[in-house]
Amino acid sequence: MNRSYPIVDADIHPVLSAKRIAKFLPEPWRTRYAGGNRGPGNLGYWNPNGVMRSDTALPDGSRIEGSPENLLRHFLDACGIACGILNPAGSLQIGLSPEPDYAAAVVSAQNDVVLHDWLSAQPRFRASLVVSPADPDLAAREIHRLGGHPGFVQVLMPSGARMPYGQRYYHPIYAAAAERGLPVAIHPGSEGVGVSGAPTAAGYPTSYFEWHTGLVGSYMAHLISLVTEGVFQKFPALKFVLIEGGVSWLPPLLWRFDKNWKALRQTTPWLDRPPGEVICEHVLLTTQPLEEPECSEHFEAILGMFDAGRMLMFSSDFPHWDGDTPDFAARAIPRDLRPRVMSQTACELYGINS
Repeated sequence: MNRSYPIVDADIHPVLSAKRIAKFLPEPWRTRYAGGNRGPGNLGYWNPNGVMRSDTALPDGSRIEGSPENLLRHFLDACGIACGILNPAGSLQIGLSPEPDYAAAVVSAQNDVVLHDWLSAQPRFRASLVVSPADPDLAAREIHRLGGHPGFVQVLMPSGARMPYGQRYYHPIYAAAAERGLPVAIHPGSEGVGVSGAPTAAGYPTSYFEWHTGLVGSYMAHLISLVTEGVFQKFPALKFVLIEGGVSWLPPLLWRFDKNWKALRQTTPWLDRPPGEVICEHVLLTTQPLEEPECSEHFEAILGMFDAGRMLMFSSDFPHWDGDTPDFAARAIPRDLRPRVMSQTACELYGINS
């Protein structure tokens, strides 16, 4: 596909070396982590595809997602991606550990590995600074520790949570992010893990298929909470990114949200304008997983129902089983929106020189 813009990928999942993470951990956490006790894992659902694509194994036994050199050569260069945002695989579940000190220590070590092994190796990488929301003060400390490094361009938390993210318990995280000029992002996959409680409002699904299809429910809950709790009034420069949650659910939520605000605004007097206006100003989404209706015009109509040119960013989700290549995603985006969705919006948000 001919294009006149660089591609920025807002969601790539490198796999960090557990041995390297252990080296950055102080005792008493190092022995525990190196021994395999690494906090909450997953719910144990069976995915017949596996989480990672099987075709990323290279002839020498290494994997594309396992090193900066492989990721650059076999993915970024192969797909014509100018810059990629790294969200380390398996880094979010630890944030749902009931042990906040251990969780904070592990995410700090993960961030150190990203800094030393990935950001230092390749200027085309940027990364999310992972924090554990189990202790917002420790999360804020981590943001101040590394948030000034130009390679870290956003703060990342799990979308699985003990309570909705607008609640004041989490505001120290947003204060630190705003002070550093960093957006905050959430990513799915940890719903139901650790202390997050049931992954759906109805309880526990019985299959990966059911769990995976319903993940967007947590995004809706967090978004409503962030707006109604006045997070963006308290932190007017803060941006919030919903990674890997799809897009088609947003317009009807905006309509319902604005309608209810007209009748119930007295319950949140700090919310001084329609929720839809707040969301369009402060919230962004990524493309993957793109909805794929049989009639492509239906998807284009959805994109016309919100400010997709300012709110939507391309993401591949590489190397996850359901990821999208840049050309696949671009074909689904109307031609006039492609430069912004595939590049410009991410460049503006993350301060990337295109």
